[in-house]
Amino acid sequence: MRPYSDALYNSQYFPWSYLAAGTEGKNPGFDPLEIMVREAHKRGLEIEAWINPYRVRSSGYKQALSEENPAKAMVRSGDAIEWNGGIYYDPASKKAQELIVNGVQEIVANYDVDGIHFDDYFYPTTDAAFDADSYKQYKNSGGKLALADWRRENVNQLIKQVYAAVKQEDSSVRFGVSPQGNLSNNYNQQFIDVEFWLSTGGYVDYICPQIYFGFNNGSCPYAETVAQWNNLIRVSGIDLYVGLSPFKLGQEDTWAGNGKNEWKNTTDILQRMVETAREEEKYQGFVLFRYDSLFQPAGSVKEQVAVELKNLKDILK
Repeated sequence: MRPYSDALYNSQYFPWSYLAAGTEGKNPGFDPLEIMVREAHKRGLEIEAWINPYRVRSSGYKQALSEENPAKAMVRSGDAIEWNGGIYYDPASKKAQELIVNGVQEIVANYDVDGIHFDDYFYPTTDAAFDADSYKQYKNSGGKLALADWRRENVNQLIKQVYAAVKQEDSSVRFGVSPQGNLSNNYNQQFIDVEFWLSTGGYVDYICPQIYFGFNNGSCPYAETVAQWNNLIRVSGIDLYVGLSPFKLGQEDTWAGNGKNEWKNTTDILQRMVETAREEEKYQGFVLFRYDSLFQPAGSVKEQVAVELKNLKDILK
């Protein structure tokens, strides 16, 4: 619902997304979120609003910011940062944090969503130059944390505030995050301390790691990685949903080491992944990325995907 500091719904904080009507700020004449919530609930489905919290524009973007985009003024004030051809809200900025929290609370207040979901876009770089000015202000004001710990605390603050805002508006609405499956990448590259969130109340209702790895992956073998995530959850009531990667079916998994060919000729890897995940205490379900990988697959993998889907369905009955 918010891919780029914008909105695929009627918002008082963010302009209409260019994905709605082709131009940022242009009203498409209908409300996509309103329609999606209505049609999902009509079919007995739950629906969550998916948000990228800090990303304003990706590197090399071509779509200009509209005058209504809050990031335009916040770049000038230093609350958003132009970096490597992209634009990002500064996680250290209280003004940016407030904007993101208000945007979430607005959705929960105005739409009958069942959840708020944050994607894995947090700090876009490890380079100390990215937020050097903000870190200098922090240190000059007496801050003691090292850069990496300070960054992680900035993200912690946002996650905690979003959770509180969601629950204040509607305690039945769930809040969760889909971080990368690699725990080291989360902690050291994107500066998100998922272990802290999962061992401390008041941060998330669920975690949905993107465990896009095969059983034979050289760095993060699937079964061991699922177990790692399960064991991080030390707070009652936090659920584990496992993100799976059908987009890899029929493809070489380039960075998987000895497991690079694991997805090529398989017919039941998704089935085996679900069965493996079911052995973990905190597991409550799986998520597939992405829809068209299963239901509109490329012709070269269409037959293989059909068999994978049949075998997966067999264990869901």
